[in-house]
Amino acid sequence: MKKALTLGVVALAFSTAASAQSAAPSVEIYGIADAGVMRVSGLKGGSASFLASGIMEGTRWGLRGNEDLGGGYRALFTLESRVEIDTGGTSNRPLSGTQLPDRLSVAGLMGLPGNFQSIVNTVGSNIANSEAGVNLANRLFDRQAYLGLVTPVGGILAGRMYTPAYELNANFDIMKTESSLAAGQVGSFPPTIDIRLSNSLAYRIQQGGFTASAMYSLGEIAGSNSKGRFWGAMGMYKGAGYSAGLAYNTRNNELGSKSLTTVIGGVSVSIGSGALNFMAAEVKDKNPSGLSTIAATVNALTSSTVFGVPVQNAFINALKLDGQLLHVGYRHVVGPNTISVAYTQYNDKRPNDADTASYGVAYTYALSKRTDINAIVTRFNNSGLGQSAPGQAGFFGGVTETAGRDSTSIALGVRHRF
Repeated sequence: MKKALTLGVVALAFSTAASAQSAAPSVEIYGIADAGVMRVSGLKGGSASFLASGIMEGTRWGLRGNEDLGGGYRALFTLESRVEIDTGGTSNRPLSGTQLPDRLSVAGLMGLPGNFQSIVNTVGSNIANSEAGVNLANRLFDRQAYLGLVTPVGGILAGRMYTPAYELNANFDIMKTESSLAAGQVGSFPPTIDIRLSNSLAYRIQQGGFTASAMYSLGEIAGSNSKGRFWGAMGMYKGAGYSAGLAYNTRNNELGSKSLTTVIGGVSVSIGSGALNFMAAEVKDKNPSGLSTIAATVNALTSSTVFGVPVQNAFINALKLDGQLLHVGYRHVVGPNTISVAYTQYNDKRPNDADTASYGVAYTYALSKRTDINAIVTRFNNSGLGQSAPGQAGFFGGVTETAGRDSTSIALGVRHRF
C-alpha cells in the first residue's frame, strides 16, 4: 500500500484558528481577536489593572495559501502577523516594563562591589530595552513567515517557524500555551525555550499517529557556520486515548559556544471527556547569547579597562540557566464548558535558586464555534530569587516588585476566531 506522508501546517499545533488546507488552490485570511481586562498583584507600586490583548491566545491575522501540484506534491505558505488590540501595534512590553529581576540589577546579588551599581544600571537598561518584550523589532510577520513544499516523502519548510521543542510543549501543556496558566509563563526571562526562529529550514513528516520534525537555523554570521546556529528535532505518537512525545532544541551563541538547550518530554491520557497531561523539561545555558560585547561597551563608557570584564562576567553568570520544569494539568470539556486546572514548577538548580511555581484554573464558555468568553485565575509563588509575574498568552508578565514576592492574576476576556 502506498504510504501517505503529509505535512501538517505548523500553525495547526498552536492555534485553533488554523484549519486543514484545502486541496484546491487557495489563499485565505485567518486570525484570532482576543482581548480582556486583568488585574495583577505584586508589581512595583502594588496591584494594577490592564486592558490586555491576548488573554487566551495572542491576537493575530495571517495569510495562508495552498496549491495541489499533483502526484502527491503541494505548495503552501503562511504569513502571520502579531496585533496588539489595546494599542494597535505589533509589539509589547511585560506588565513590569523594562524592570529586570533583582538578580540582574543589584550589583551585590551579582557578586560585584557596590561602586559598580551605576554601571550595572546602564548595562541592565540596555539589555532590558532590547530584550524585555515581544517583537521589539516590529517585524510585520513576526509570528510566522514560511514557504513549504509537501512531497510524497514528507514536507520541507523555509522561513520563520516554531521550533520542534516548542511544538511539543504546545501539545502537552494542558493549556496549549493559552493564558497565564501556560507552562512557559514561569520560565519567561531568561527564556527556557526558543519559541520560534528565523532563517530556518525544517523537514516534517506525519504518518498515522506518528509526527516528527527536524529544524536547522542558519546563524548567517560571516566566516563561521557555528555562530548563532540552531538545530532541533521532535517526535510524537498519538494513539487511542493517549499520546507521548520527546523533543530537543539547542542553539549556539554569537561566538559559536553551545547556548540555550532544552530537552522536553510529555504524556497525555484521556479520562472520560477530559485529558490529564504531564510534561517535564531540562533546561541548560552555560553560554548566554548576546553578551560578548558588554566588556568593550563598559570600557568605552568608563574610559577604563577595570570594569568591563567583571561586569560582563557577572551578567553572563546571572543569565546562565540550569533548571527543571515540571507541569501537570487536567482539562474537562462538557458541552460549551471547558475547565482547566494546572500546576507548573520551575526549579532553578543554580545558586540564585530563582524558583517559581504557578497554579490556577481557567474556564471557557463557547458562545459559538468561533467565539468564547474566558475567565482565568493564576497564582505565582516565587522563592529564593524567583521574581516572575503572570502575563497572558499574548505577552509575559515580567517581574514582581522584589525577589520572592508572589503575584496573583485575575483575567476576563473574549476570543473570536476568523
